[in-house]
Amino acid sequence: MPVFSTKFGLSSLQPHQIWRCKLRVLDLRNTGQDFWNMWSGDMDHVPSSSLMAPVAEDMSRTKHPLTPLVIYIELCLKTKTSIKFLTYLLRWVEQRKASMHLCCKKIKIISRSRENIKKILSMVKLNCVQEVELSLTQKVSTLAKFASLLGKMRNVQRLLLSQIHGSVTEEQDHQALLQFTSQILRLQYLWDLRMAGPSFLEGRLNQILRCLKTSLYNISITNCLLTESDLTHLSQCWNICQLKGLNLNGVTLTNFRAELLQVLLEKVAGTLEELDLNLCGIMDFHLMAILPVLSSCSQLRVLSLCGNLISMTVLESLLRHTDGLSALSLELYPAPRESYSSLGILHQERLAQLKAELWEILTDLGCPRKIWVSPSPCPHCGEDMCYHLSPNA
Repeated sequence: MPVFSTKFGLSSLQPHQIWRCKLRVLDLRNTGQDFWNMWSGDMDHVPSSSLMAPVAEDMSRTKHPLTPLVIYIELCLKTKTSIKFLTYLLRWVEQRKASMHLCCKKIKIISRSRENIKKILSMVKLNCVQEVELSLTQKVSTLAKFASLLGKMRNVQRLLLSQIHGSVTEEQDHQALLQFTSQILRLQYLWDLRMAGPSFLEGRLNQILRCLKTSLYNISITNCLLTESDLTHLSQCWNICQLKGLNLNGVTLTNFRAELLQVLLEKVAGTLEELDLNLCGIMDFHLMAILPVLSSCSQLRVLSLCGNLISMTVLESLLRHTDGLSALSLELYPAPRESYSSLGILHQERLAQLKAELWEILTDLGCPRKIWVSPSPCPHCGEDMCYHLSPNA
Protein backbone atom coordinates (compact mmCIF):
# COMPACT_ATOMS: atom_id res chain seq x y z
CA MET A 1 0.00 0.00 0.00
CA PRO A 2 1.58 3.33 -1.08
CA VAL A 3 2.60 5.67 1.73
CA PHE A 4 3.59 9.29 1.24
CA SER A 5 6.04 10.74 3.78
CA THR A 6 5.58 14.45 4.49
CA LYS A 7 9.14 15.09 5.66
CA PHE A 8 10.23 15.80 2.09
CA GLY A 9 7.50 18.39 1.51
CA LEU A 10 4.74 18.69 -1.01
CA SER A 11 6.96 19.95 -3.78
CA SER A 12 8.81 16.63 -3.86
CA LEU A 13 5.69 14.76 -4.97
CA GLN A 14 5.73 14.88 -8.77
CA PRO A 15 3.16 13.49 -11.24
CA HIS A 16 5.53 10.82 -12.62
CA GLN A 17 6.10 9.57 -9.05
CA ILE A 18 2.35 9.31 -8.52
CA TRP A 19 1.84 7.19 -11.61
CA ARG A 20 4.89 5.02 -10.83
CA CYS A 21 3.68 4.10 -7.34
CA LYS A 22 0.05 3.94 -8.51
CA LEU A 23 -1.03 6.37 -5.78
CA ARG A 24 -4.61 7.35 -6.52
CA VAL A 25 -6.07 8.74 -3.27
CA LEU A 26 -4.34 10.85 -0.62
CA ASP A 27 -6.50 11.49 2.44
CA LEU A 28 -5.37 14.48 4.52
CA ARG A 29 -8.48 14.60 6.70
CA ASN A 30 -8.44 14.03 10.48
CA THR A 31 -4.82 15.12 10.88
CA GLY A 32 -3.45 16.83 13.99
CA GLN A 33 -2.22 20.41 14.34
CA ASP A 34 1.43 19.27 14.34
CA PHE A 35 0.90 17.93 10.85
CA TRP A 36 -0.22 21.34 9.55
CA ASN A 37 2.54 23.17 11.44
CA MET A 38 5.14 20.91 9.83
CA TRP A 39 3.78 21.37 6.31
CA SER A 40 3.75 25.12 6.74
CA GLY A 41 7.44 25.14 7.73
CA ASP A 42 7.25 25.01 11.53
CA MET A 43 9.29 21.88 12.35
CA ASP A 44 10.00 22.68 16.00
CA HIS A 45 8.82 20.18 18.58
CA VAL A 46 7.23 17.90 15.99
CA PRO A 47 7.31 14.24 17.13
CA SER A 48 8.80 11.71 14.73
CA SER A 49 5.45 9.89 14.59
CA SER A 50 4.01 12.93 12.83
CA LEU A 51 6.39 12.57 9.89
CA MET A 52 4.03 10.18 8.16
CA ALA A 53 0.87 11.34 6.46
CA PRO A 54 -2.28 9.23 6.65
CA VAL A 55 -1.93 6.09 4.60
CA ALA A 56 -3.20 6.60 1.08
CA GLU A 57 -5.74 4.22 -0.35
CA ASP A 58 -4.18 1.73 -2.76
CA MET A 59 -6.10 1.76 -6.02
CA SER A 60 -3.41 -0.02 -8.03
CA ARG A 61 -6.02 -2.05 -9.84
CA THR A 62 -7.40 1.03 -11.54
CA LYS A 63 -7.55 0.31 -15.25
CA HIS A 64 -6.50 3.77 -16.39
CA PRO A 65 -2.82 4.39 -15.44
CA LEU A 66 -3.13 8.17 -15.72
CA THR A 67 -6.11 8.63 -13.44
CA PRO A 68 -5.61 11.91 -11.53
CA LEU A 69 -4.59 11.75 -7.89
CA VAL A 70 -7.55 12.66 -5.65
CA ILE A 71 -6.58 14.58 -2.50
CA TYR A 72 -9.19 14.70 0.25
CA ILE A 73 -8.89 17.56 2.72
CA GLU A 74 -10.93 19.39 5.37
CA LEU A 75 -10.43 23.14 5.48
CA CYS A 76 -10.25 24.79 8.90
CA LEU A 77 -9.62 28.50 8.47
CA LYS A 78 -8.58 29.46 11.95
CA THR A 79 -4.94 30.31 12.55
CA LYS A 80 -2.40 32.14 10.41
CA THR A 81 -0.40 28.91 10.21
CA SER A 82 -3.29 26.88 8.81
CA ILE A 83 -4.25 29.63 6.35
CA LYS A 84 -0.63 29.90 5.21
CA PHE A 85 -0.37 26.20 4.52
CA LEU A 86 -3.77 25.91 2.85
CA THR A 87 -2.92 28.77 0.53
CA TYR A 88 0.29 26.97 -0.43
CA LEU A 89 -1.47 23.62 -0.87
CA LEU A 90 -4.21 25.03 -3.09
CA ARG A 91 -1.71 26.81 -5.31
CA TRP A 92 0.41 23.66 -5.50
CA VAL A 93 -2.60 21.61 -6.65
CA GLU A 94 -3.66 24.30 -9.11
CA GLN A 95 -0.27 24.11 -10.81
CA ARG A 96 -0.76 20.36 -11.22
CA LYS A 97 -4.49 20.33 -11.98
CA ALA A 98 -4.00 18.04 -14.97
CA SER A 99 -2.81 15.23 -12.69
CA MET A 100 -4.52 16.06 -9.39
CA HIS A 101 -7.99 16.77 -8.09
CA LEU A 102 -8.57 18.39 -4.68
CA CYS A 103 -11.80 17.33 -2.96
CA CYS A 104 -12.90 19.30 0.11
CA LYS A 105 -16.05 18.00 1.77
CA LYS A 106 -15.88 20.00 5.00
CA ILE A 107 -15.11 23.67 5.62
CA LYS A 108 -14.82 25.23 9.06
CA ILE A 109 -14.37 29.00 9.21
CA ILE A 110 -13.29 30.54 12.50
CA SER A 111 -10.87 33.18 11.27
CA ARG A 112 -11.83 36.85 11.31
CA SER A 113 -9.71 37.64 8.27
CA ARG A 114 -12.36 37.93 5.57
CA GLU A 115 -9.84 38.64 2.81
CA ASN A 116 -7.80 35.50 3.54
CA ILE A 117 -10.96 33.40 3.70
CA LYS A 118 -12.24 34.68 0.36
CA LYS A 119 -8.82 34.16 -1.18
CA ILE A 120 -8.68 30.50 -0.15
CA LEU A 121 -12.30 29.69 -0.98
CA SER A 122 -11.85 31.16 -4.45
CA MET A 123 -9.41 28.29 -5.12
CA VAL A 124 -11.72 25.54 -3.85
CA LYS A 125 -14.31 23.65 -5.92
CA LEU A 126 -17.25 24.67 -3.76
CA ASN A 127 -19.66 22.18 -5.29
CA CYS A 128 -17.68 19.38 -3.55
CA VAL A 129 -18.40 20.78 -0.07
CA GLN A 130 -20.92 18.85 2.03
CA GLU A 131 -20.45 20.39 5.49
CA VAL A 132 -19.99 24.05 6.44
CA GLU A 133 -19.38 25.59 9.86
CA LEU A 134 -19.33 29.36 10.27
CA SER A 135 -18.13 30.54 13.69
CA LEU A 136 -17.26 34.14 13.03
CA THR A 137 -17.75 35.81 16.45
CA GLN A 138 -18.88 38.84 14.49
CA LYS A 139 -22.08 40.61 13.53
CA VAL A 140 -24.79 39.36 11.20
CA SER A 141 -23.50 41.75 8.55
CA THR A 142 -20.48 39.46 8.20
CA LEU A 143 -22.75 36.69 6.93
CA ALA A 144 -23.50 38.76 3.85
CA LYS A 145 -19.82 38.55 2.91
CA PHE A 146 -20.13 34.78 2.51
CA ALA A 147 -23.65 34.64 1.06
CA SER A 148 -22.60 34.26 -2.57
CA LEU A 149 -20.01 31.61 -1.64
CA LEU A 150 -22.60 29.59 0.27
CA GLY A 151 -24.89 29.69 -2.72
CA LYS A 152 -22.20 27.93 -4.77
CA MET A 153 -21.96 25.07 -2.26
CA ARG A 154 -25.02 23.39 -3.67
CA ASN A 155 -24.22 19.95 -2.26
CA VAL A 156 -24.03 21.08 1.38
CA GLN A 157 -25.81 18.64 3.67
CA ARG A 158 -24.88 20.07 7.09
CA LEU A 159 -24.81 23.79 7.97
CA LEU A 160 -23.66 25.07 11.37
CA LEU A 161 -23.82 28.73 12.40
CA SER A 162 -22.35 29.73 15.75
CA GLN A 163 -21.21 32.82 17.63
CA ILE A 164 -22.81 35.22 15.17
CA HIS A 165 -24.13 38.30 16.91
CA GLY A 166 -26.36 41.16 15.94
CA SER A 167 -29.84 42.60 16.09
CA VAL A 168 -32.09 42.38 13.06
CA THR A 169 -33.87 45.51 14.27
CA GLU A 170 -30.91 47.35 12.79
CA GLU A 171 -31.47 47.83 9.06
CA GLN A 172 -27.95 46.77 8.12
CA ASP A 173 -28.23 43.46 9.95
CA HIS A 174 -31.74 42.89 8.59
CA GLN A 175 -30.59 43.27 4.99
CA ALA A 176 -27.55 41.05 5.66
CA LEU A 177 -29.77 38.28 6.99
CA LEU A 178 -32.02 38.54 3.94
CA GLN A 179 -29.02 38.27 1.67
CA PHE A 180 -27.68 35.22 3.52
CA THR A 181 -30.98 33.33 3.79
CA SER A 182 -31.69 33.86 0.11
CA GLN A 183 -28.71 31.63 -0.64
CA ILE A 184 -30.13 28.80 1.50
CA LEU A 185 -32.66 28.40 -1.31
CA ARG A 186 -29.83 26.93 -3.39
CA LEU A 187 -29.00 24.17 -0.90
CA GLN A 188 -30.92 21.27 -2.39
CA TYR A 189 -29.44 18.56 -0.13
CA LEU A 190 -29.45 20.21 3.30
CA TRP A 191 -30.71 17.85 6.02
CA ASP A 192 -28.88 19.04 9.16
CA LEU A 193 -29.25 22.67 10.33
CA ARG A 194 -27.58 23.82 13.56
CA MET A 195 -27.55 27.32 15.03
CA ALA A 196 -25.66 27.85 18.30
CA GLY A 197 -26.17 31.13 20.15
CA PRO A 198 -27.65 33.09 17.23
CA SER A 199 -28.67 36.36 18.88
CA PHE A 200 -30.09 37.56 15.58
CA LEU A 201 -32.72 34.79 15.42
CA GLU A 202 -35.34 36.09 17.87
CA GLY A 203 -38.56 36.70 15.95
CA ARG A 204 -36.84 35.80 12.64
CA LEU A 205 -36.76 32.00 12.57
CA ASN A 206 -39.40 31.86 9.85
CA GLN A 207 -37.12 33.89 7.59
CA ILE A 208 -34.73 30.93 7.55
CA LEU A 209 -37.33 28.14 7.59
CA ARG A 210 -39.19 29.38 4.53
CA CYS A 211 -35.96 29.22 2.50
CA LEU A 212 -35.49 25.51 3.13
CA LYS A 213 -36.08 23.30 0.11
CA THR A 214 -35.51 19.89 1.69
CA SER A 215 -36.78 17.82 4.61
CA LEU A 216 -34.55 18.17 7.66
CA TYR A 217 -33.42 15.13 9.65
CA ASN A 218 -31.89 17.27 12.38
CA ILE A 219 -32.44 20.80 13.63
CA SER A 220 -30.55 22.33 16.54
CA ILE A 221 -31.29 25.82 17.89
CA THR A 222 -29.42 26.41 21.14
CA ASN A 223 -28.60 29.09 23.72
CA CYS A 224 -30.68 31.88 22.26
CA LEU A 225 -34.00 33.68 22.63
CA LEU A 226 -37.01 32.68 20.57
CA THR A 227 -40.56 34.01 20.52
CA GLU A 228 -43.81 32.05 20.65
CA SER A 229 -44.21 32.97 17.00
CA ASP A 230 -40.86 31.31 16.23
CA LEU A 231 -41.97 28.07 17.87
CA THR A 232 -45.29 28.22 16.01
CA HIS A 233 -43.53 28.63 12.68
CA LEU A 234 -41.25 25.71 13.50
CA SER A 235 -44.22 23.43 14.25
CA GLN A 236 -45.92 24.48 11.00
CA CYS A 237 -42.81 23.99 8.85
CA TRP A 238 -43.28 21.10 6.39
CA ASN A 239 -39.51 20.52 6.35
CA ILE A 240 -39.59 18.82 9.78
CA CYS A 241 -42.00 16.04 8.80
CA GLN A 242 -39.11 13.53 8.83
CA LEU A 243 -37.18 15.02 11.74
CA LYS A 244 -35.04 12.61 13.76
CA GLY A 245 -33.20 15.05 16.05
CA LEU A 246 -34.60 18.14 17.82
CA ASN A 247 -32.29 20.17 20.07
CA LEU A 248 -33.56 23.30 21.85
CA ASN A 249 -30.92 23.27 24.61
CA GLY A 250 -30.79 26.66 26.36
CA VAL A 251 -33.87 28.12 24.65
CA THR A 252 -36.06 29.54 27.43
CA LEU A 253 -39.64 28.29 27.16
CA THR A 254 -40.78 29.24 30.68
CA ASN A 255 -43.33 31.85 29.62
CA PHE A 256 -44.49 30.01 26.51
CA ARG A 257 -47.92 28.41 26.31
CA ALA A 258 -47.55 24.67 26.97
CA GLU A 259 -49.53 23.70 23.88
CA LEU A 260 -46.88 25.18 21.58
CA LEU A 261 -44.36 22.51 22.51
CA GLN A 262 -47.10 19.90 22.40
CA VAL A 263 -48.05 20.80 18.80
CA LEU A 264 -44.39 20.76 17.76
CA LEU A 265 -43.82 17.27 19.16
CA GLU A 266 -47.03 15.99 17.59
CA LYS A 267 -45.66 17.02 14.20
CA VAL A 268 -42.51 14.89 14.61
CA ALA A 269 -43.76 12.09 16.89
CA GLY A 270 -43.55 9.43 14.18
CA THR A 271 -39.86 9.94 13.35
CA LEU A 272 -38.20 11.65 16.34
CA GLU A 273 -35.23 9.75 17.78
CA GLU A 274 -33.42 12.35 19.92
CA LEU A 275 -34.98 15.16 21.96
CA ASP A 276 -32.85 17.64 23.93
CA LEU A 277 -34.74 20.12 26.11
CA ASN A 278 -31.97 20.84 28.61
CA LEU A 279 -32.03 24.22 30.33
CA CYS A 280 -35.27 25.30 28.68
CA GLY A 281 -36.93 26.56 31.86
CA ILE A 282 -39.55 23.83 31.55
CA MET A 283 -42.02 23.70 34.43
CA ASP A 284 -44.43 21.00 35.56
CA PHE A 285 -47.30 22.32 33.43
CA HIS A 286 -45.15 22.18 30.28
CA LEU A 287 -44.14 18.59 30.91
CA MET A 288 -47.66 17.46 31.82
CA ALA A 289 -48.90 18.90 28.52
CA ILE A 290 -46.43 16.92 26.43
CA LEU A 291 -46.57 13.59 28.29
CA PRO A 292 -49.27 12.08 26.01
CA VAL A 293 -47.36 12.95 22.84
CA LEU A 294 -44.06 11.77 24.33
CA SER A 295 -45.60 8.36 24.91
CA SER A 296 -46.40 8.17 21.18
CA CYS A 297 -42.80 8.89 20.05
CA SER A 298 -42.17 5.25 19.18
CA GLN A 299 -38.72 5.85 17.66
CA LEU A 300 -37.38 7.94 20.56
CA ARG A 301 -33.93 6.76 21.71
CA VAL A 302 -32.60 9.73 23.70
CA LEU A 303 -34.56 12.06 25.98
CA SER A 304 -32.76 14.80 27.92
CA LEU A 305 -34.44 17.26 30.31
CA CYS A 306 -31.55 18.31 32.58
CA GLY A 307 -31.50 21.75 34.16
CA ASN A 308 -35.30 22.12 34.38
CA LEU A 309 -37.35 22.51 37.57
CA ILE A 310 -39.60 19.44 37.71
CA SER A 311 -41.39 17.99 40.73
CA MET A 312 -41.12 14.41 41.91
CA THR A 313 -44.79 13.79 41.08
CA VAL A 314 -44.38 14.87 37.46
CA LEU A 315 -41.10 13.01 37.11
CA GLU A 316 -42.86 9.84 38.26
CA SER A 317 -45.63 10.45 35.73
CA LEU A 318 -42.97 10.93 33.02
CA LEU A 319 -41.42 7.54 33.82
CA ARG A 320 -44.79 5.83 33.58
CA HIS A 321 -45.80 7.54 30.31
CA THR A 322 -42.54 6.63 28.58
CA ASP A 323 -42.41 3.06 29.87
CA GLY A 324 -43.76 1.65 26.62
CA LEU A 325 -41.07 3.21 24.43
CA SER A 326 -38.97 0.16 23.56
CA ALA A 327 -36.33 2.16 21.63
CA LEU A 328 -35.63 4.54 24.53
CA SER A 329 -32.09 3.77 25.70
CA LEU A 330 -30.79 6.99 27.27
CA GLU A 331 -32.78 9.19 29.68
CA LEU A 332 -31.28 12.25 31.36
CA TYR A 333 -33.45 13.96 33.97
CA PRO A 334 -32.96 16.73 36.55
CA ALA A 335 -32.95 16.11 40.28
CA PRO A 336 -36.54 16.54 41.52
CA ARG A 337 -37.50 19.99 42.73
CA GLU A 338 -37.99 18.60 46.24
CA SER A 339 -34.23 17.95 46.42
CA TYR A 340 -33.64 21.68 46.93
CA SER A 341 -34.31 24.08 49.78
CA SER A 342 -36.30 27.28 49.29
CA LEU A 343 -32.95 28.98 48.68
CA GLY A 344 -32.03 26.56 45.91
CA ILE A 345 -29.51 24.58 47.95
CA LEU A 346 -29.25 20.89 47.07
CA HIS A 347 -29.84 18.48 49.98
CA GLN A 348 -27.93 15.29 49.29
CA GLU A 349 -29.82 13.21 51.85
CA ARG A 350 -33.17 14.23 50.41
CA LEU A 351 -31.93 13.49 46.90
CA ALA A 352 -30.80 10.03 48.00
CA GLN A 353 -34.28 9.39 49.38
CA LEU A 354 -35.95 10.50 46.17
CA LYS A 355 -33.52 8.39 44.19
CA ALA A 356 -34.65 5.33 46.17
CA GLU A 357 -38.28 6.18 45.39
CA LEU A 358 -37.51 6.45 41.68
CA TRP A 359 -35.77 3.08 41.86
CA GLU A 360 -38.94 1.59 43.37
CA ILE A 361 -40.98 3.04 40.50
CA LEU A 362 -38.68 1.48 37.93
CA THR A 363 -38.87 -1.85 39.73
CA ASP A 364 -42.66 -1.61 39.79
CA LEU A 365 -42.75 -0.94 36.05
CA GLY A 366 -40.76 -4.13 35.55
CA CYS A 367 -39.01 -3.50 32.23
CA PRO A 368 -35.19 -3.21 32.25
CA ARG A 369 -34.42 0.49 32.07
CA LYS A 370 -31.65 2.92 32.85
CA ILE A 371 -31.90 6.62 33.63
CA TRP A 372 -29.57 9.34 34.83
CA VAL A 373 -30.72 11.89 37.40
CA SER A 374 -28.45 14.92 37.71
CA PRO A 375 -28.70 18.04 39.88
CA SER A 376 -26.36 19.72 37.44
CA PRO A 377 -27.64 21.45 34.28
CA CYS A 378 -24.91 19.59 32.41
CA PRO A 379 -25.79 15.90 31.84
CA HIS A 380 -22.10 15.04 31.34
CA CYS A 381 -20.81 16.40 34.62
CA GLY A 382 -19.39 13.13 35.93
CA GLU A 383 -20.49 10.28 38.15
CA ASP A 384 -19.88 12.28 41.31
CA MET A 385 -22.95 14.37 40.45
CA CYS A 386 -25.02 11.88 38.43
CA TYR A 387 -27.09 9.00 39.75
CA HIS A 388 -27.56 5.91 37.63
CA LEU A 389 -30.81 4.10 38.24
CA SER A 390 -31.76 0.62 37.03
CA PRO A 391 -34.27 -1.89 38.38
CA ASN A 392 -31.66 -4.56 37.71
CA ALA A 393 -28.88 -2.76 39.60
